[in-house]
Amino acid sequence: MMMRNIVAAVLLSGVLMTMSAQSGLPELSIGDKAPSAGMKMKNIDGQEWSLIDLAGENGVLVVFSCNTCPFVVGREGKSDGWEGRYNPLAGMARENGIATVLVNSNEAKRKGDDSLEKMKLHAVEAGYAMPYVVDNDHKLADAFGARSTPHVYLFDAEFRLVYRGAIDDNVNAAEEVTERYVEDAIQRLVSGKKIKPAVTKAVGCSIKRVS
Repeated sequence: MMMRNIVAAVLLSGVLMTMSAQSGLPELSIGDKAPSAGMKMKNIDGQEWSLIDLAGENGVLVVFSCNTCPFVVGREGKSDGWEGRYNPLAGMARENGIATVLVNSNEAKRKGDDSLEKMKLHAVEAGYAMPYVVDNDHKLADAFGARSTPHVYLFDAEFRLVYRGAIDDNVNAAEEVTERYVEDAIQRLVSGKKIKPAVTKAVGCSIKRVS
């Protein structure tokens, strides 16, 4: 019931939801260590960073994203999209010792909408306040079993997964959100409490992989 608005948005937009199982990629389980945490990825400013480089004292929030998916950027008159919540979420995470990084794994669109140059332009237009890095050959997405944009993974200070799934329960309207999954997970993490729910359904456009 809490996911009704998200599911409705999927049905209305006709965007394909792709399960990791369908792509043959196993998803990380809660408690798993972050794979490829030392892998360097190019940021839009030309610098190269790994999750280890970027992590805060209490962990790191990884958000698989892109430039054009309506679940990210919204649909005029129909949906806000989640992108407008990235900066406030990153600010809240930073206040709690957790860094945030956006990861673009759409390798099949790297010469088009998700090129590094287009990423730079989009980051400026959206006012991103966090690194936005290129995941070449979707290596990080494959290691995580990430399947959609957006798809969120929260790791603790030991790089163990404590939450994965959606940002919240309403992609259409930020003011109508009733379940703030990531914010709640961060608060529980820094308070030493068990995170619940630790897994929610990630809804969005499929990550555009190359075969």
